[in-house]
Amino acid sequence: MAERSETRVLTGPDLKAFYKALSNPVRRDILSYLGEHGEANSTSVAKALGESTGTTSYHLRKLADLKLIAEVEERSNGRERWWRSLMTDIFTPPGLEMTAAEREAALKIGTLKMTQDLSLVVKAYAGYDTSAGWNQIYRSGLWMTKDQAAAFAEEYQTLLRKYVTEPGDRAAGSRRMAVRLVMLPDDGSGFALSEEKERGQEDSAPE
Repeated sequence: MAERSETRVLTGPDLKAFYKALSNPVRRDILSYLGEHGEANSTSVAKALGESTGTTSYHLRKLADLKLIAEVEERSNGRERWWRSLMTDIFTPPGLEMTAAEREAALKIGTLKMTQDLSLVVKAYAGYDTSAGWNQIYRSGLWMTKDQAAAFAEEYQTLLRKYVTEPGDRAAGSRRMAVRLVMLPDDGSGFALSEEKERGQEDSAPE
């Protein structure tokens, strides 16, 4: 099992800075690239993303300022700096005191993430029949206390860490998988679909 990632709690000002950074698609692409390849320099990132090295160098420094990535000093030299993604669980605690601008930034960050997540859901359903078992879709409804919900989320994170691998240490035939868990009280606005069962699936933990 992989070690637990460092937990980083964001403040209100952090949220504004994160939204400014993550609203740039090049920076999001850089984070995805480093997450997949582990370490890279501005040249390799530029080639992969179709950008100039000047552009990627600038965005890499900005991501480093936010401590989302770090320089690999032993590989860097005067002409080329190498970077790695930081394995950090970024957490915004409930009840955080925020100004109106900070709260708006938090909402916009959530919207960015959910936009990506919704596209993943559509892709999962659209390609379900041709995915040869790669696409897994589960939905469920459970009665839980708040403590049970917290325990469920903790067990889920423990399960994820069981399958985390380091770059370069991945099993043959493995693919990068997008996994999501969303839990919230259902106050009667939810509805059930039988589509999953028709496709040979069970209603289970949502992913």
